[in-house]
Amino acid sequence: MEKSDIGHHISQQYNEELEDLRNRVLAMGGMVEKQIADAVEALAEGDVELADHVITSDYEVNAMEVSIDEECTLILARRQPAASDLRLIVAVIKTITDLERIGDQAEKVAHMALRLANAERPKNNYHEILNMGRHVKEMLHSALDAFARLDIDAAVQVAHEDIIVDNQYEAIMRQRITHMMEDPRSIARSLDVMWSARALERIGDHSRNISEYVIYLVRGKDVRHISLKKMEEAVKQD
Repeated sequence: MEKSDIGHHISQQYNEELEDLRNRVLAMGGMVEKQIADAVEALAEGDVELADHVITSDYEVNAMEVSIDEECTLILARRQPAASDLRLIVAVIKTITDLERIGDQAEKVAHMALRLANAERPKNNYHEILNMGRHVKEMLHSALDAFARLDIDAAVQVAHEDIIVDNQYEAIMRQRITHMMEDPRSIARSLDVMWSARALERIGDHSRNISEYVIYLVRGKDVRHISLKKMEEAVKQD
């Protein structure tokens, strides 16, 4: 399926409804991207005000999920879409669910930022969390870009990036366990860092999910819960 296959119907209103749906998903994605960036910055800089903003603004993402979901329900009822249009609706519903969950994970990082703000700060200012946060934010951006352009190759690349994020998470866990063993006074701070890393790792997983929905939308193939190799094979098949 090509991008031109979406939003080209006899009814101009139907075309506009589908395009509006796509645009609203991307707008929601943009909000969530900012949540990630702000939460990670708040943790790295000890910015309590910014962390509070991430936490209190999460309702906006939740409200957008509900609104888009309602729009999907109305389109299903009015238009009874089939083929690629139906896949678009399904992909949108699944995507906004993952975006909402990413927002929840960003909120968790913001809560950890509040806890760590008053703790003794390490010399590297949580550099490992900052790097991981930037990586998962870029993953989400790439997944949303793949959705916008219906680019299945870019979607597969997001899955590749998720492996790197998993490795970053494992490295942080090993590092923090070592710190706790060497200095028991660092246990509380290390646990908060580990929870933050876990939240970021989950953001990577949700971003991969979104990339899988792109492949479903374009190819009509469900590539969830399969190996990366099999995903690549599914993309190459006609």
